[in-house]
Amino acid sequence: MAVERLLPNDDARDLLQLTRDIADKVLDPIVDEHEKGETYPEGVFATLGEAGLLSLPYPEEWGGGGQSYEVYLQVLEELASRWAAVAVAVSVHGLSCHPLMSFGSGDQKSRWLPDMLGGRTIGAYSLSEPQAGSDAAALSCKAVAGPDGYTVTGSKAWITHGGKADFYTLFARTGEGSRGISCFLVPADLEGLSFGAPEEKMGLHAIPTTAAHYDGAVLSADRRIGEEGQGLGIAFSALDAGRLGIAAVAVGIAQAALDDAVAYAQERTTFGRKIIDHQGLGFVLADMAAAVDSARATYIDAARRKDAGLPFSRQASVAKLVATDAAMKVTTDGVQVFGGYGYTRDFRVERYMRDAKITQIFEGTNQIQRLVISRSLA
Repeated sequence: MAVERLLPNDDARDLLQLTRDIADKVLDPIVDEHEKGETYPEGVFATLGEAGLLSLPYPEEWGGGGQSYEVYLQVLEELASRWAAVAVAVSVHGLSCHPLMSFGSGDQKSRWLPDMLGGRTIGAYSLSEPQAGSDAAALSCKAVAGPDGYTVTGSKAWITHGGKADFYTLFARTGEGSRGISCFLVPADLEGLSFGAPEEKMGLHAIPTTAAHYDGAVLSADRRIGEEGQGLGIAFSALDAGRLGIAAVAVGIAQAALDDAVAYAQERTTFGRKIIDHQGLGFVLADMAAAVDSARATYIDAARRKDAGLPFSRQASVAKLVATDAAMKVTTDGVQVFGGYGYTRDFRVERYMRDAKITQIFEGTNQIQRLVISRSLA
């Protein structure tokens, strides 16, 4: 069911309709095949790039779409309602472009941004390590400066699109403490860079998540983004926007679960009535709808603050917390609406439930979001 949206202008409405057309014609027909087979959807991101959907919130002068975050996130939600794994990868790509766009030199932007924003290259974000997830200051992967650039040694973990992306935004240690981390733009074909086998995940099966291993890989000095020691600040500035992306993805998953549950409840009959006409079931669906609508409102509020140049870090954490918790609840209730059939893979609702779980974990667990929110109140 298409959601009626309050969009700022006709261009935004046309963009959303384009997104729906692509989602319906390109994503929806193949999502079940790739998710069940755990196979990568070759060509999908090229199609999204050609349509301009990979660079919407970035300036047109660098090849971006020049759209507000309010519009971009609703496009992301629309993609997620058809295929969460693809939407997550689109969000991560946007996150990966942020450091270069915001902290890169003019020469660096001229060299790399047009391909990144034009959809000709896909990016991945490489911050986490096996022993440093939420505690980003504990990174141990090292980048040692030398006459030929930086020699990188160590491992990174939980990389969405690992092994498939064309570039990696890497955060590595160049000094001591929290001010000893720097940001780098790594080409996928860098000698000395290799990837582990894809993680065997609960959901998001079509897009690989891997570890990366740097074995004395040498990066030229011009691959450092920003100043030495500026890495954590760069990483955290990107994560606020990234959390909004995950909030929008979560709402898309929840909307899909709600739509499927309502459709099923209108077809299934018990005791001579459609199950949607039983008050107990109708109230479950009403709570699902309320959760989806309220979650959407939180991310749109945060996006509008970002677009207006207002502080939005707390609102981003609130949106991520509310939307992902709602997605988990809504998808769980969706399975309940389907009864025994919801527990089978004959219907998509079980996949929605599996995909929703990770949204409570990445881009900062929901416990971390509560910490961010509580600190902002103090």
